[in-house]
Amino acid sequence: MSEAAIPDLVEAARTGDGSAMDALYRRFAPVVHGVLLGYVQKADADDLTQDVFETAIRRLHELRDSAAFPGWIVRIARHAALDAKRRTTPLTGMAWDDAAAPDKPDEHLEAERSLRAIVALPEAYRETLLLRLVEGLTGPEIAERTGLTPGSVRVNLHRGMAMLRIALATPAARGTTA
Repeated sequence: MSEAAIPDLVEAARTGDGSAMDALYRRFAPVVHGVLLGYVQKADADDLTQDVFETAIRRLHELRDSAAFPGWIVRIARHAALDAKRRTTPLTGMAWDDAAAPDKPDEHLEAERSLRAIVALPEAYRETLLLRLVEGLTGPEIAERTGLTPGSVRVNLHRGMAMLRIALATPAARGTTA
């Protein structure tokens, strides 16, 4: 789907076209979920993804430029994440450790450690890395779906990966006290 199709989908969704709404959800849910993971636990991000799209559909009439949908939905996701983060308890009541884990305990610990290191990065790098490493989006997909330029995505991924390598190489990040 080309970038030019996004405004068409938004316009169709404004008229109540369910298939357009579904297409927008399928296309942007990984972006929204990835942004949310930068702020809240996985189970909460799963729930909040639905909330973000409900809010977006309800407020679609407020979006002046249909082509601005990618950046607009990301802003809604950030606001939802910050609101959820201000709560004293997680939406699900589950801790990081309680989320669905890989079969092997070592893989679970490594995944948790890596996710915590990513979440500690500055926002631009955190979101871009989550979209790439957790949601599996390519650089061009991240650019198209967030409104960032392809060059910005490349820079964010490069710098973010460098920062992540350093963070994971430190004794504190490895869970040791050397």
